[in-house]
Amino acid sequence: MFMPALIAIQFLTIIPIRFKNIPTAQQNALSLLFYPFVGLMIGTLLWGMAIELSHSPVILAASLITTVWVVITGGLHLDGLADTADAWVGGYGDRERTLKIMKDPQSGPIGVLSLVLLVLLKFSAVYTLLDVHQYLVLLIIPMIGRLTALFLLLSCLYVRPQGLGSLFLTGMPRIRLILLMLCCGLFLLGLFLWQAIILMAVVLLLWLGLRKLFIQRLGGVTGDTIGASIEIAECVAIFVMALLIS
Repeated sequence: MFMPALIAIQFLTIIPIRFKNIPTAQQNALSLLFYPFVGLMIGTLLWGMAIELSHSPVILAASLITTVWVVITGGLHLDGLADTADAWVGGYGDRERTLKIMKDPQSGPIGVLSLVLLVLLKFSAVYTLLDVHQYLVLLIIPMIGRLTALFLLLSCLYVRPQGLGSLFLTGMPRIRLILLMLCCGLFLLGLFLWQAIILMAVVLLLWLGLRKLFIQRLGGVTGDTIGASIEIAECVAIFVMALLIS
């Protein structure tokens, strides 16, 4: 299981990992089991930064943490958000037009606006949490984002057979992924009790809403829509926790 873990880290972060051999289809599929743990790894970095910067001006600490949060993923999911936002508006409800716009590497005004608003909301929530010294929340938010990807892959068709996400679908360990998601839910309950119950209810509704939108428009998901969903779920989750805790 060492190789699948490295695949997940390489795919979801900018950490430079090189493989001597091309990963097999089974190793790619098993790497999905490590998505929540990569999320926890990112969250641990953000949590550690919050503790180390606890005596710095809050606005500077929040700015640094938000910046590192964006940089550590290489902007992969933000790119998906921009492409999805452009395609959703410019596609006019048409499946083929929506998919075509998603493949365009250039971002339009709607895509740029979606990025600005999302990063602004994340920064505001980070600032609020730092201001009341609730650093532990930062640990779990990236994990929730990666659980979002697992939920969509488990419950939706992948509509691009040759897309990047198709590499991870052959032999996907569905039962183990479901059990892993349940364990992550228990982990959240152990950390935040009643706040976790509200958070999980909101996130589940978000997942179901996104799933419905993607199926209605596209018949399933793409790599871009999964990336967009990760960013949206993180933003909603940290905003909800900031409201509950503050």
